[in-house]
Amino acid sequence: MAWFRNLVQLSSLKSSLRSRSATTPFPNTQFVSILQFSSQPNSEPTRHVPSSGLGPTSSKEKPRVVVLGSGWAGCRAMKGLDTNIYDVVCVSPRNHMVFTPLLASTCVGTLEFRSVAEPIARIQPVISRETGSYFFLANCNRVDPDNHVVHCQTLTNGANVPEPWDFEISYDKLIIASGSMPLTFGIHGVEEHAFFLREVHHAQEIRRKLLLNLMLSDVPGISEAEKQRLLHCVVVGGGPTGVEFSGELSDFITRDVHQRYAHVKNYIHVTLIEANEILSSFDDRLRHYATRQLTKSGVRLVRGIVKDVKVDKIILNNGTEVPYGLLVWSTGVGPSSFVKSMEVPKSPGGRIGIDEWLRVPSAQDIFAIGDCSGFLESTGKPVLPALAQVAERQGKYLAEQLNRIGKAGGGYANRARDMEFGEPFVYKHLGAWHPLADTRLLWTLGRARRAKVYLWQDLQVGLFGDQHISRAF
Repeated sequence: MAWFRNLVQLSSLKSSLRSRSATTPFPNTQFVSILQFSSQPNSEPTRHVPSSGLGPTSSKEKPRVVVLGSGWAGCRAMKGLDTNIYDVVCVSPRNHMVFTPLLASTCVGTLEFRSVAEPIARIQPVISRETGSYFFLANCNRVDPDNHVVHCQTLTNGANVPEPWDFEISYDKLIIASGSMPLTFGIHGVEEHAFFLREVHHAQEIRRKLLLNLMLSDVPGISEAEKQRLLHCVVVGGGPTGVEFSGELSDFITRDVHQRYAHVKNYIHVTLIEANEILSSFDDRLRHYATRQLTKSGVRLVRGIVKDVKVDKIILNNGTEVPYGLLVWSTGVGPSSFVKSMEVPKSPGGRIGIDEWLRVPSAQDIFAIGDCSGFLESTGKPVLPALAQVAERQGKYLAEQLNRIGKAGGGYANRARDMEFGEPFVYKHLGAWHPLADTRLLWTLGRARRAKVYLWQDLQVGLFGDQHISRAF
């Protein structure tokens, strides 16, 4: 929603202004104009001159760590950094971290949006109260590794806001944790007509569309075919997000639609489209169980490949046309345009290539963690999956390494060139859990091939309501 994004931008900018009152890196006149979120029309659009931003640190200042991104990896790294050693600057298009595993629950009202978002200022308080540490609501467009500078542009999408302007930030250490983007495979119409499920505003838009279709379907004069189309929810992608969202929709239909929208309860249904097997990374026994449970809960499973997406229907590779009222796209993630534009060696899959210590070998003082990074083939290690636990573990490891380097005097730019980085990063998979319909949960422990598999039934998260575990086997 536009009003929600504007509110997030305004609150972030106001808090930044308070913390920059003594030593602001931007001219005050530019910040005055960005607070004009009013209904009064402007006679002429304001033109902004690019600012010089934050210059290189001096020996009297603490070394500066710049973090690009506010996801699992970036926020865990910021949280673990020793702020007695470093100043922390975060650049991100959002001022909060999203607990992505629970996003699907917010789409149908099981959880409220505030339950899955945590402000960055709570994760690392120094960015809002310490001189030298900042949060900038912006995107990074380019990295200059030779001069230790990142080139950024403010994020001002919305009405009655100034045009974006460019600024630069010098860094001593740079952590790239910019995440990934949904994969569309170049299929026509996906970005125009489908919903993704990666941000809070995505969940808000899905909830609004779902409720709107329920209301429209009950209007007199709507044909039977149009009712069926409006209330047909299609999910493309049988990974964890797609399966979980399908299960949440099924529970919503069973528990809410049948009670509150009795006139149209027989029209609404869910279809999950997957090219291969659902939950392909899970154990075979769990995958078959998930298939049975989804089918039992009313989710129709279709095997096929989407060829084209129209405004009211999708076309499969065999020519089948599937009308829809709500289309959610969840077919995995890939590198963003920013990652693609970086002139550094890439790992298989197009991620930023890193060594065993999460460093970008071709650039001094640059590290990459989370979904945007992957081990180079020369390391002999496989590219890790795009999971929250991978990103969190990398962020924690990197913060510890930077703290150790900073205490040894290597925090400033080019000071850690000859320092030992200690033990390389080692990832040990701790298992995964996956909600299904009707309060059922799949749980695997350890690596998939050696894991003992548990199935927990009737489990609800204790933070958000009643909880009980009936049995495990």
